[in-house]
Formats: sequence, structure tokens, C-alpha cells
Amino acid sequence: MSNQVSNEARVIPLRPAPAGHPDGTEPEPKEPLWRDLVGEVLRRERQAQDRTLKDVADAARISLPYLSEIERGRKEASSEVLAAAARALGLGLGDLLSLAHGELTRRTTQHRLLTTQHRRPAAAPHRPHNGLCLAA
Repeated sequence: MSNQVSNEARVIPLRPAPAGHPDGTEPEPKEPLWRDLVGEVLRRERQAQDRTLKDVADAARISLPYLSEIERGRKEASSEVLAAAARALGLGLGDLLSLAHGELTRRTTQHRLLTTQHRRPAAAPHRPHNGLCLAA
């Protein structure tokens, strides 16, 4: 038997890749966008009042497709448009923004908790391995 060495380098990772994703990375939970939060609050308030998009859009003097885009977080509405939508729902602009702020606080607290749970410990346990480790 001959002891031949392969021409291909064998790579041994310094740290094992986390399970779950083919590339070994875990996606960071995304922080919510303000427009998403405001849109969700508008939709939740509208639905709680059993009102249609058309009804609220007419009362706010906003086009129905535009209000729909705002509710889905697809459009950044001006403060005038947000105030009109809030008024149509019986809210003030401050009420709308306060509700969105509460939602932001709730979600960023969740985000912070999830992020700290996914962090690796400061010192990884030593695992001896047999082989050669090359770094470029």
C-alpha cells in the first residue's frame, strides 16, 4: 500500500456551522419599520370598528388604494395623511403615534431577547481535532 497525499486541501472549520441553514448562518430577526407599525395600527383600529377601507378612505379624503398601501406598510404617509386617517377613525395623530410606539417597544424588546438568545458564549469549549488547519 502506498501512502499518497491528495492534491486537494482539506478544510476543517474553526467553529462548527450552526444547524438549520445551508450556508451556516442564522438570519437576524429584523427590526420593524415605522411605516409597517403605523399601517398595522391603522388596520387594527379600522377592523376593531368593523369599518371598510372605503368608509375610512372616504372619511379621511384619501384614495382607497393609497390607504390600503399605507395599511400594508408599502407607503410612507405624510403626517397630514396620517392625521386624516387617524381622525377618520376617531383618533388624534398623537393617539396613532402612541399606539405605534407601544407596538415598536413591544417588538424591539422581543427582538433584543431573541438576539441575545442566539449569541454564542464568549469562550467556546475546546474540542481537540486531528488534522491540519490552514488559514489564508
